[in-house]
Amino acid sequence: MEKLRIVFMGTPEFAVGILDTIIKNNYEVVGVITAADKPAGRGQKMKYSAVKEYALEHNLRLLQPTNLKDETFLAELRSLNANLQVVVAFRMLPEVVWRMPKLGTFNLHASLLPNYRGAAPINWAIINGETKTGVTTFFIDDKIDTGAMLLSKKIEIAPNENAGQLHDRLMDLGSTAVIETLALIEKGNVSTTLQQDNPEIKTAYKLNRENCKIDWNQSAETIHNLIRGLSPYPAAWCIFKNNQEEWNVKIYEASISIENHHYKTGQIITTKKEMKIAVKNGYINILSLQLPGKKKMQTQELLNGVAFSITAQAE
Repeated sequence: MEKLRIVFMGTPEFAVGILDTIIKNNYEVVGVITAADKPAGRGQKMKYSAVKEYALEHNLRLLQPTNLKDETFLAELRSLNANLQVVVAFRMLPEVVWRMPKLGTFNLHASLLPNYRGAAPINWAIINGETKTGVTTFFIDDKIDTGAMLLSKKIEIAPNENAGQLHDRLMDLGSTAVIETLALIEKGNVSTTLQQDNPEIKTAYKLNRENCKIDWNQSAETIHNLIRGLSPYPAAWCIFKNNQEEWNVKIYEASISIENHHYKTGQIITTKKEMKIAVKNGYINILSLQLPGKKKMQTQELLNGVAFSITAQAE
């Protein structure tokens, strides 16, 4: 049995949960690598990554390279004398980095590979209406999320679950998967399965303004899946046209009613307490949203202060 000396690489909150579990299971983490600090917000103050905050709090050795092929960084990485690297939500590694440790470099990915390789697997599983997803650990190779798989774990997606809720459950599941993977590597019990490519594989494309926009011509189910798959971040959006005003609106929470109606697609129908938008097979009931320059609010709160005309339209 070989004692593990681990370098951990990751950036967002998702990675923190995994790193914390590794530490609490008494594995030796000899170094943490995370993204460089970035200016954020109106004041453009330097913002630390979630992983950096955790590393500083727990006095872990921290490296923040801007160039992963930089000789100074590579020398520092070698000096940590790690025999294993664990990667969670980081960036693509050059071969010189992932080949460095004797026992290899493995990644935790928040999907059941080979499906949903890419940047936003949690979001796309919900957007595409999946009822199951999971996590996979795999040895990194020279492409993105294609390496030989170590183990995977499945989880059900609830019908109204959003990306934030699923993120937290997958972080817990991922922690278990990483600890089990570490135990296999430590004991030398590793067996891997090669990923099989096929034309049906779904991709977790990077989220952008275009693929986050609601198309009101889609079915109620498709729109509902987009809204919950992008909630709480980055949020599905559309344009509300009301009288002479136009607002760029983010929608965080909705429910659906499947029924026949006579309204035009995209028409906004309101009462004192409720707002629904007509789609081809029913309505999207808007439960929480955000107008430009305002905070996120429940629909009823908005309707207390804003009157919608009978011609108001979502586009």
